[in-house]
Amino acid sequence: MAEDEADEALVGRVAGGDRRAFGRLMERHMGLAIRVAQKVAGSAADADDIAQEAFLRVWTRAGSFDPARARFTTWLYRIVVNLAIDQRRRPAHAEIDAAGEIAASDPEPLGVLVAREERRAVDTAVAALPARQRAAVVLFHMEGLSGREAAAAMEISEKAFESLLIRGRAAVKAACRAREETVGGARDDR
Repeated sequence: MAEDEADEALVGRVAGGDRRAFGRLMERHMGLAIRVAQKVAGSAADADDIAQEAFLRVWTRAGSFDPARARFTTWLYRIVVNLAIDQRRRPAHAEIDAAGEIAASDPEPLGVLVAREERRAVDTAVAALPARQRAAVVLFHMEGLSGREAAAAMEISEKAFESLLIRGRAAVKAACRAREETVGGARDDR
């Protein structure tokens, strides 16, 4: 099997039961599946399970993949996003990640701390979005898909995707602005 064989050709081989082709697809795209699952579901603990379930569906449904309708990655994004949204709807369990981080013994530069806090604020704001807005923001801004690709992955029109993205961005900006005002106000009270 050629290392540079197209994903779509590999899916065709997977539909015929080729385990090596399936393994190659997993090698190429498992990281992407985990990353998207974690960002959309908001849970590192669930991301591996979601990604594995997504690839199980690739294995069992490879015959239904139509390369004329979408690229393999678009199909995979669709599977992962749907599974992550479904997972998010289930009752939540407390994550070990919620315990926080152990502080390093050596002091970090202020810039690194500020950047980390800003990133955490954005991640928190994105995690608080409704599932479909969160998926739109993750696919477009964090995964770098075009509007057309992300809309296809979510199985919605480009106009509907654009609307979700606009609302998601506005909510993230508002949450970050409110946090900044709260943090800034707390600093002023000292």
